[in-house]
Amino acid sequence: MHFVDAKGILSSNNGMNLYRGCTHGCIYCDARSKCYQMNHDFEDIEVKQNAPQLLEQALRSKRKKCMIGTGAMCDPYLHHEKDLQLTGKCLEIIDRYEFGVAIQTKSDMILRDLDLLKSINQKAKCVVQMTLTTYDEDLCRILEPNVCTTKRRFEVLEIMREEGIPTVVWLTPILPFINDTEENINGILDYCIRAKVHGIICYGMGVTLREGDREYFYSALDRYFPGLHRRYHEKYGFAYEVSSDNHKELMTILGRRCKENGIIYDIDKCFAFLHEFPEKYEQLSLF
Repeated sequence: MHFVDAKGILSSNNGMNLYRGCTHGCIYCDARSKCYQMNHDFEDIEVKQNAPQLLEQALRSKRKKCMIGTGAMCDPYLHHEKDLQLTGKCLEIIDRYEFGVAIQTKSDMILRDLDLLKSINQKAKCVVQMTLTTYDEDLCRILEPNVCTTKRRFEVLEIMREEGIPTVVWLTPILPFINDTEENINGILDYCIRAKVHGIICYGMGVTLREGDREYFYSALDRYFPGLHRRYHEKYGFAYEVSSDNHKELMTILGRRCKENGIIYDIDKCFAFLHEFPEKYEQLSLF
């Protein structure tokens, strides 16, 4: 872990990343890709120590309330967050200035900040996003070894539902020959339906692999799935988009079950929901 002073904290789309790197250890992580030009070891977390001050300055100067996003490139609940509490401090600022938040994580540490999330949702809008990839718990511990398993994330989604906080699930990635099965997809969808999630974001049944990410993924295949590295390389070569042979069938299941249960699965509609600040609060902020 090392500390830096960032020059800014909010992107043009009002997203923020408080850390760079990750300690969850997911074998497929795109954020390891060299194109992101990370100049330090991935597990040597870069901490933007002045993020709360920058966020407060940014929100104080904004003339119109909006949703603040976090978690797109780096999970806001890494292990260091337990002690540093950067995410918690930023949520306090968002709550104080009555902005909304769309927060994405794989960690049940988010429950630490449940009262803050409830307060934000009462004053404006809070959407909690959880990534679910693997219904089988033992397989999940291989693919995502240093974070809570899918079953626990489902429990978090249920708690959010009970507290009136809307949720969105990222169903990605689906790894060919590993978790691209009807059993896996139906298991995850069962969780989503029981938790009454608002939407599911799925870009297709597959995974993306780039330089940096690909090598780490293949080394994990060598450790846990002997022979699968060669199978991937023979079938996909150095392709960026690695699609499952079961893509069509699995997407059909996703669409059918979402329609039956009133879950949004159109990606544009899901993102519109994440970015949309409630109109009634926009009107109140003018007075």
